[in-house]
Amino acid sequence: MGRIFMITLEGRIYSCKHCFTHLALLDDIISKSFHCGHGKAYLFDKVVNITEGEKEERMMMTGLHTVVDIFCVGCGSIVGWKYEAAHEKAQKYKEGKFILERCHITVSFTRL
Repeated sequence: MGRIFMITLEGRIYSCKHCFTHLALLDDIISKSFHCGHGKAYLFDKVVNITEGEKEERMMMTGLHTVVDIFCVGCGSIVGWKYEAAHEKAQKYKEGKFILERCHITVSFTRL
């Protein structure tokens, strides 16, 4: 196993609630209208400092999707999931996008 290099973001960011590892910029939110089993969730085009789990088929409110859970590289906590594939044509826009669950993240500010 190699050394893990973490990316430091600048500005208004979402961080892991447990270890404060930077995950995404507030400005990179695509949508705040997503939900998960624990409450609100946000859709992002890109996130950093994560590792991916195994692919699995998951039935969601919008249909069947192939997803992988995503974990914080700092502490290993689950922070959300990534859409690998959508099986319904109307949901294809989610492919390659990330969901961060609001209950696992916190807002932080860094100096520019």
